[in-house]
Amino acid sequence: MKDIMGMMGKIKDMQAKMERMQEELAELECEGVAGGGMVSVRLTGKGLMKGLSIDPSMFKEDDVEILEDLIVAAHNDAKAKVEAMMAERTKELTAGLPIPPGMKLPF
Repeated sequence: MKDIMGMMGKIKDMQAKMERMQEELAELECEGVAGGGMVSVRLTGKGLMKGLSIDPSMFKEDDVEILEDLIVAAHNDAKAKVEAMMAERTKELTAGLPIPPGMKLPF
């Protein structure tokens, strides 16, 4: 019974830490770039797009498809950075807890 109470205390502590981490991640921003910096996208830790920057030289009728592809690539780059940041923070937070590998925690 003592072990269960200790584990419950650890779970409550982890839950409070996770809530703080979620608040911190919502405030963080990551930038993704594509086309050698011709297009950049800023995302929050929650994945909301905060900004989009496009080099004016990209505004040509013939380059619409290229521009669309660069926007998607920049967004995906920023999203990958956000996910990596979240994974690292989650790993730090759950260190020492018996969580099975590959288990995704709810965010």
